[in-house]
Amino acid sequence: MNKSLRFVGLDVHKDSITIAVAEEGREPAYVYGEVLNDWEILKRALRRLGAKSSLRCCYEAGPCGYGLYRKMKQAKIECVVVAPSLVPVQSGNRVKTDRRDATKLAHFLRSGDLTEIFVPDEEAEALRDLERAREDAKNAERAARHQLGKFLLRHGRHWDRTNWTRNHLDWIRRQKFEHQAQQRVLTDYLKTVEDATERERQLTKDLAELVKQTKLYPLIRALQAFRGIQLITAVTIAAELVDLQRFSSPRQLMAFLGLVPSEHSSGENQRRGRITRAGNGHVRRILIEAAWSYHYQPNMSKAIRKRNEGVAPGVQRLAWKAQKRLHKRLYHLLRKGKSGQKAITAVARELAGFIWAVGQQPAWLAEE
Repeated sequence: MNKSLRFVGLDVHKDSITIAVAEEGREPAYVYGEVLNDWEILKRALRRLGAKSSLRCCYEAGPCGYGLYRKMKQAKIECVVVAPSLVPVQSGNRVKTDRRDATKLAHFLRSGDLTEIFVPDEEAEALRDLERAREDAKNAERAARHQLGKFLLRHGRHWDRTNWTRNHLDWIRRQKFEHQAQQRVLTDYLKTVEDATERERQLTKDLAELVKQTKLYPLIRALQAFRGIQLITAVTIAAELVDLQRFSSPRQLMAFLGLVPSEHSSGENQRRGRITRAGNGHVRRILIEAAWSYHYQPNMSKAIRKRNEGVAPGVQRLAWKAQKRLHKRLYHLLRKGKSGQKAITAVARELAGFIWAVGQQPAWLAEE
């Protein structure tokens, strides 16, 4: 006898989990109860729910991470993690509670209106954590430098050459203020900049050291054959996307990165706007930065040749094709009068297509 199917929505918080259930059919979803955010307690509640039924569970991706998903998978309880930004919203409903959120998840899981996200394995997630920590450190360094620079500017201390070089920092250390309070502010700002720089340098060193131990390293090495993609960029792409084969087409990857134009068309009217900026902003930002390098004429520089060593010939050919095509594309867009930022965004979108092509050939990523 086949078991009935129950759709379970979990509204997960740090201390509690609200459970809602939608039965097969058209009956409204209902709240089953609220339990502490403890795996053993939740497992017992789900076992009771699934005593005479099969369960299909879901919860929204959020600050509580993927630990619950992995535990449910290990316990052979079907579960998906869904994208919070793509959960349908009723514009006229202004009441939001945990019970309503859980009920909504159960209802839309039953109707098939939720979008499942890709959950990386623990090794890939660990590399992603390190890559994002390094990005946070870089942002903190940038903020600290900005604060120090503006403090000096307010007091008429100008440096006319390249900023944040050794000479620039030595010049900052030689600055003297009449008031002791301002001298201590300078000391504090300078110490913050030096600490932030050291933190970013150490995390970059850790990344370069540990990336070789991961299964993503063949992809990371292959991506560095492209112009504008060095170690940090390659690690960001690989750690954020993990498995490029989950995208059935390059357009799907471009849409995932938010690099496709938004559109509002109705009837005979077609209106396209700026890029959607949906999906993974880390990779979108890093690809737009990489796209600027295609301003230059196609050329196999010494650095690019070195990065191509040990890379599959197919990847090398694709990277050279990308150099020629993307430079020509950028030049063509600029000659048509497109703004620099729009042209670079278009090049970044096409670069994503080349990256997708690399991931579709497992033989290119095989260890030699």
